[in-house]
Amino acid sequence: MITIPYLTALTTYFSYGLLFAFGQLRDFFRKIIDWWKASNLQGYAPICLGLEDFYTRRLYLRIQDCFGRPISSAPDAWIDVVERVSNDNNKTLKRTTKTSKCLNLGSYNYLGFAAADEYCTPRAIDSLKRFSPSTCSARVDGGTTILHTELEENVAKFVGKPAAIVFGMGYVTNSSVLPVLMGKGGLIISDSLNHNSIVNGARGSGATIRVFQHNTPSHLEKVLREQIAEGQPRTHRPWKKIMVIVEGIYSMEGELCKLPEIVAICKKYKAYVYLDEAHSIGAVGKSGRGVCELLGVDTADVDIMMGTFTKSFGSCGGYIAGSKELITYLKYTCPAHIYATSISPPAAQQIISSIKVILGEDGSSRGAQKLARIRENSNFFRSELQKMGFEVLGDNDSPVMPIMLYNPAKIPAFSRECLRQNIAVVTVAFPATPLLLARARICISASHTREDLLKGLEVISRVGDLVGIKYFPAEPKKQQLEDGRVKLE
Repeated sequence: MITIPYLTALTTYFSYGLLFAFGQLRDFFRKIIDWWKASNLQGYAPICLGLEDFYTRRLYLRIQDCFGRPISSAPDAWIDVVERVSNDNNKTLKRTTKTSKCLNLGSYNYLGFAAADEYCTPRAIDSLKRFSPSTCSARVDGGTTILHTELEENVAKFVGKPAAIVFGMGYVTNSSVLPVLMGKGGLIISDSLNHNSIVNGARGSGATIRVFQHNTPSHLEKVLREQIAEGQPRTHRPWKKIMVIVEGIYSMEGELCKLPEIVAICKKYKAYVYLDEAHSIGAVGKSGRGVCELLGVDTADVDIMMGTFTKSFGSCGGYIAGSKELITYLKYTCPAHIYATSISPPAAQQIISSIKVILGEDGSSRGAQKLARIRENSNFFRSELQKMGFEVLGDNDSPVMPIMLYNPAKIPAFSRECLRQNIAVVTVAFPATPLLLARARICISASHTREDLLKGLEVISRVGDLVGIKYFPAEPKKQQLEDGRVKLE
């Protein structure tokens, strides 16, 4: 639970209120001007209407240069960011031929596999020559190659489940699988900060949805007890099926799921556990097997394990791992498997190769070194940010660390100043976060050296002082403490 300082909340509300008031005023004059203009759409309802459209036009477009920045290199520790210019106050942006080399603190390249790798890249290139860039077919038609079969076997073995099924897109994995597993008469209990793919998948299922307070097992138990006692709406019949959905690492908070407590509660009330490990698989745990390994949870106690290949494995797509009966059922019923084009063969080979590196099956210890480095880098960077006085969310070992900005004016100020000093960061605001909780999300990689991290910390500290986002007093430096001891003596 984030507690916003009173003064910060007041100034943030005031800033948004001011932007909203001026936006409404501009919309009023826009309607007057449009009333005099001839339109070919008379009689049609506006195709874009509502608060989201207002937010996009009057707030987002003012700072859209802070989002969607194109790059012209692999998302490695350092990237080439394409410079853009605007001649109409940010309504449109035009790319230039200039690029800036920036330290990459925004990509999900947790283990560094997204850049050229001595083991993975040659094999991905060979698979491209052998299989082509696409299968041009769904899995049930001609879209299953030997790579897809090998990939599913490797994933099942890696996460510790009997079987697995892979999809071409991580977002679709959640949004297409949940409507197949749940339906009318079922109950989904979802963490309040679950990813949008889970939210849309749950809505599309037709099941009743209840939400529990973020990462709070006691509230989950309360919701479970109440819903089991009440039963289905109107009829009060017992629920056909109950599923609790959580994430391993929450992508906007950087927090680890309290999985042992949640699993114990689900066992007590006979509810299925659906674990989304998009940001945790490959990134945490002694051998990269995610939060189950990190927190000591038996994978047999997690009924459905979901994850993506876009973060730690440097590829694309997602997977579901579970019992053989579950995976067979999904292969016959899931639309993403039946109708969508299968995952690209070179992408599948990239995942297979990266798993082998992580497990040391490539004949080297590079996988263990990468896992040790991502853990060391993440904990060092988080600790240093906190010492500087930033409000940093999340837990140790998590490579995701949000720095709270709050005020809307600080979003573009922080982003633009970091870019000016060759640091590429991602800023996140509404609708990805609640309106008052804007933040900069730092993602650390095993490919970052200690010099890279020190450079990033130096710039972020300087920009933090300039923008005014150090909400806590900074810890005195070691040299200052030693000087103090000398003076006392």
